[in-house]
Amino acid sequence: MTKRPSKEAVEREISALDTLDTKALQQKWSALYERDPPLRIRAGLLRLGIAYRLQEKAFGGLTPKTIRHLQKLAAELRAARATAETQVDAEVPVRPSVVQTLTLTPGTRLMREWNGMTEVVDVAADGLVWRGATYRTLSAVAVAITGTKWSGPKFFGLTLPKQRLRGPRVGSQAEHAAEVS
Repeated sequence: MTKRPSKEAVEREISALDTLDTKALQQKWSALYERDPPLRIRAGLLRLGIAYRLQEKAFGGLTPKTIRHLQKLAAELRAARATAETQVDAEVPVRPSVVQTLTLTPGTRLMREWNGMTEVVDVAADGLVWRGATYRTLSAVAVAITGTKWSGPKFFGLTLPKQRLRGPRVGSQAEHAAEVS
């Protein structure tokens, strides 16, 4: 019977992951998971996966009850997404614009300093009001303020940083999760 490593030993092993390069992390992943790591996975994510696996081997993994609960939640999420995709209104474009996804409610006030002046835009039921004039889009307001073409949401700081869009890879955890459920 093998002795379980102490909490301190596991913490030391996890801390040592910071000193390993990507190639060494990939080798460690292969040894722990007994398969190659997902393609083009970054070192930071490799470290997280390895740290999880080290803790799982030392202290045990998820209970069967927790696994069943997570599988149930995943199935419900997939069903909800499938339902939402089938309920797309014919008038809604396939690729909605940022303004449509922002949902600015009437009464919202947007403020931005531009050329030493604070510009204030009020969201009304019939559009966006800036200096008494009503505009249909934030971009139209941004153009009126700056005199040049601007993305309105970007001008007012309402956009999120771009996220990398990546699909599942061969042998990836996403495929493994799909096999489990």
